[in-house]
Amino acid sequence: MNVLAIDTSTTKLVVGVCAVETGAPVRTLADLSVEDSRHHNELLTPLVIDALAAAGLSFSALDAVVVGEGPGPFTGLRVGMASAQAFADALSVPVFGVMSLDALAHAHSRARAHGGEETPAAGGRLVVATDARRHEVYVAAYKDGERVAGPDVEKPETLTGPYAEADIVCAPPQLAEKMATVGERTTAQITPASLCEVADFSAASRPLHPHYLRRPDAVPPKDKPRSKAIPDVEI
Repeated sequence: MNVLAIDTSTTKLVVGVCAVETGAPVRTLADLSVEDSRHHNELLTPLVIDALAAAGLSFSALDAVVVGEGPGPFTGLRVGMASAQAFADALSVPVFGVMSLDALAHAHSRARAHGGEETPAAGGRLVVATDARRHEVYVAAYKDGERVAGPDVEKPETLTGPYAEADIVCAPPQLAEKMATVGERTTAQITPASLCEVADFSAASRPLHPHYLRRPDAVPPKDKPRSKAIPDVEI
């Protein structure tokens, strides 16, 4: 299968195309990303077009779409997931949502394995975190490659339970130094391949489910009394 992979759960916009074959490693055909982007809405579709061109494919060659469901900010997730659903609907192909922190954990373990190091997620405790702003982190914990806690949004200084102890803490340096955890500090990035590797292509396509974890900032406006200067009019 040729799979379009998208993640907008962080300020890094991730877009790529992968070749997925049962029993074989995922092959990355194109991996185009924009670091520290605040313009996912404007950049996503052009980046998808560029990724397909880099892979030497057209939209009609796609067999599925994979998208990160967060956790992440409302606007970023909405752009990525709505676009992924739109591409899938237009092409009549299935769309698969994955938890973005699962993809990050897998990317970390994959990078260490390819580097010849023992993979903590395959035999130890791993905590991954991304920036949730407001002095908080989106966090999940893994044991022997399986998620055992999260996703949650927490203050990094007050992490407890499975988040407090880890063999590896995978987070941006400015966050890792604030996290109340033990263990080696390291970093990783979500990639198109890691998104595809945690997707369950054997399952039926299901509705996408965003992990917002916070209530929206926007609230309905309060009712205001009508001005006495406005007369009653019967129509």
